[in-house]
Amino acid sequence: MFGDITIGQYYPTNSVIHRLDPRVKFIGMLVYVVSIFMVRNYGYIVCAAYLFTLIGISRIPLKYMFKGLKALTFILVITVVLNVFMTDGTIIWQWKLLKITSEGLTMAFLMAVRLILLVLGISQMSLTTTPNQLTDAMERLFRPLNRIKVPVHSIAMMMSISLRFIPILSEETEKIKKAQMARGANFEGKGFMNRIRAMIPILVPLFVTAFRRATDLAMAMEARCYHGGDGRTQMKPLKYARRDGIMYLIMLCYLAVVIVFRILIHW
Repeated sequence: MFGDITIGQYYPTNSVIHRLDPRVKFIGMLVYVVSIFMVRNYGYIVCAAYLFTLIGISRIPLKYMFKGLKALTFILVITVVLNVFMTDGTIIWQWKLLKITSEGLTMAFLMAVRLILLVLGISQMSLTTTPNQLTDAMERLFRPLNRIKVPVHSIAMMMSISLRFIPILSEETEKIKKAQMARGANFEGKGFMNRIRAMIPILVPLFVTAFRRATDLAMAMEARCYHGGDGRTQMKPLKYARRDGIMYLIMLCYLAVVIVFRILIHW
């Protein structure tokens, strides 16, 4: 399961999306997330069409994109079950306190679609942007907050390191799992509680490894006299190109379409 996480990984291809300024991709991700929470019902078709068009342009295989959804299977199931049984409306089936309504089925389907589109949208941004580029983009976009003493560079650096650690910890998890299986551990036991107990031999060494890696990274940064981003220059300064302006225009058109359907057609 941990090996199926795609958020935080980078998929290198020579596409137009990859060559965009990271600030454009970060703002585009925010616009997309906002649009997901604005639409209703058939409005998700507009968001899905926009997202899959970007995925196609970025040349990232759909199979690789959907691979990241495996790690969210448990959350998806919980979301669907809660919406099916906890939403009031026209009752289709009832047994004692449990009931299924038509409104609950509709809400469960829409919530699952929303969650899937959110994960795919965030994954698309991270798969086309390296952690260093993402750090530079966040630092440049939120630089005005430095005037009110907000440590923008430190926050951007922490988020970049967190994203970088996701694939590293995924690989470490697979190594620990194989080592424990070689020692006779059983991770395929029946029953939910048995599977939870089987995860303990993985989680304990994983936390120890994570803290050890964090300590080593902190010591390495201190040994190199790293003291934040004040006065530091960038090896590759961010500069807007023509394609970035075109992408901003496309984002504005997409957001305008979403707003029109939200207000006028009530999608």
